[in-house]
Amino acid sequence: MSAESHSAAEIPERLRQVKEEIVLAAEAAGRKPSTAELVAVTKTMPAAAIEDAIEAGQRIFGENRVQEAQAKWPALKALHSDLELHLIGPLQTNKVKEAVALFDVIETLDRPKLARALAEEMKRTGKRPRLFVQVNTGEEPQKAGIAPEETADFVTLCRDTFGLAIDGLMCIPPLDEEPSMHFALLAKLAKEIGLDELSMGMSGDFEKAIAFGATYVRVGTAIFGTRVLLD
Repeated sequence: MSAESHSAAEIPERLRQVKEEIVLAAEAAGRKPSTAELVAVTKTMPAAAIEDAIEAGQRIFGENRVQEAQAKWPALKALHSDLELHLIGPLQTNKVKEAVALFDVIETLDRPKLARALAEEMKRTGKRPRLFVQVNTGEEPQKAGIAPEETADFVTLCRDTFGLAIDGLMCIPPLDEEPSMHFALLAKLAKEIGLDELSMGMSGDFEKAIAFGATYVRVGTAIFGTRVLLD
């Protein structure tokens, strides 16, 4: 772990602080604190750091890459049966089998080919992770996600053609733009489609996301510190 990462002693305190800020943000928005859940993002973090968060009471975690998650999470989930693991990074169709087996929630459904592959694997195994559609609210060409104007039709396609239950929407706003407009857009789309769950907001802006209705916020750096570089 890099020198800038938080020590084992710091992780529980950082986690406590983030959870307290989530409660305050929810109350300020006139919401019950229980309606905004923390996804602790553990990409590049070693199992020991994750164990520190688990010991401190955290139960919902997020990983960006299937391959990295496979190296850490089967053992952790075997030790702690009540953990919930979210995939928050892009999913390639050749990793669908592994993703369906390991993750409880897949937040990055963003194209018909992936919807078909997920539907086929879920039918084959009987395992049904909850699904979120990723929306490219900034319409950035380099970023994954469905265009906002195509989101409603894509959700309908997932439901009617592939038989997939869609729980909510997810977004990652552009780094150089005020995130509030993107959170507002995602909330508007979800309301129009009739979806209750919104995954939006990260370490620097999760309080704003909660004000716009986020039900999951994805926080890593504020808990675990600077990312560890993988070989």
